[in-house]
Amino acid sequence: MLQRVLILGGSGRIGRSVAADLIAHTEAEILLAGRNSAAGERVCNRLGTRAQFLMLNLEDQAGLSSAIAQANLVIHCAGPFHFRDARVLKTCIDRGVNYVDVSDHPSFTRKAMEYSAAAAAAGVTAIVNTGIFPGISNSMVRQDVEQLDAAETIHLSYVVAGSGGAGITVMRTTFLGLQNPFQAWINGAWQTIKPYSDRETIEFPAPYGRTGVYWFDMPETFTLPNTFPVKTVITKFGTVPDFYNFLTWTVAHWWHPWLLKQKAVIEFLSQVSHFMTDVTDRFSGIGVAIRSEVTGQKDGKPAQVCSTLVHENTAIAAGYGTGSMAQVLLSGQLHKPGVWAVEQALSTALFNQTLQERGVNIASVIK
Repeated sequence: MLQRVLILGGSGRIGRSVAADLIAHTEAEILLAGRNSAAGERVCNRLGTRAQFLMLNLEDQAGLSSAIAQANLVIHCAGPFHFRDARVLKTCIDRGVNYVDVSDHPSFTRKAMEYSAAAAAAGVTAIVNTGIFPGISNSMVRQDVEQLDAAETIHLSYVVAGSGGAGITVMRTTFLGLQNPFQAWINGAWQTIKPYSDRETIEFPAPYGRTGVYWFDMPETFTLPNTFPVKTVITKFGTVPDFYNFLTWTVAHWWHPWLLKQKAVIEFLSQVSHFMTDVTDRFSGIGVAIRSEVTGQKDGKPAQVCSTLVHENTAIAAGYGTGSMAQVLLSGQLHKPGVWAVEQALSTALFNQTLQERGVNIASVIK
């Protein structure tokens, strides 16, 4: 029986990257849902006959429920997720349909996790925070942790070149992430951290090299310590060219907090940044690099595992992360009713299998 995947926000940069991945690695029909019919039809024309467009507003609960009922899997790509509720997930549970999303903000993750018991009772597998980071990054950490007898510290660092090819949504996500201090798990206790603080220079693989990264509020900040019994979890993010880091730092530390809570201000900053990256992307590229470093014990001695990933297009890499999760759900290789972060649901064996199919290599060193 032919399977159908409903992608909400399917005509956006991430949504269409996920759709392209599914066309390449599954036999499923793809239904792209969104509010821009012209953009949706253009994407479908590029993807071929297995893709169709559905005009849908997420506020239309009846239309949303009807579309979900026709699917075997729903992929929620309609961000930013900072102010989203869990309506789509709840509807999937009510309809008995598996669910995946590309959410990247802790507030949404916590809302989704509240439905874990309901999803388990309905036999629905729901995976949140898929994509590149969070997503592939979480599985890199799991793989590193599994190489040690005991893990103590997780240090995740990300760098994105320019816009990352993800459009204006990534700009909105960045500035929304500066609005509030957040809690991080450090030395066995929750501590309050100011976003875009404590610059640290990290050695990434070429072409990035030594690049500055800063504390950033990510779901991994609390899902990783909930998954692994570690003392510290650090999540830091940076961009290239480096002057974007200093501009973002200035907004985070010099602008009045009230300004950052104004929708018009966030939109202004996002539009200006998007305009700037339209220029600099030509020189910096739109790639991404991830560095996972886990320290702990192996064979009774201190040990460190470091893994890295580089891809030339952030949006395509995000499509790989979400598409691979969808692939293993559609194939039946993954069935785990409940609501889970990636590292809680996807085995290292399946993670490596799906990335190898996509030609993605992760370098890993243990010391």
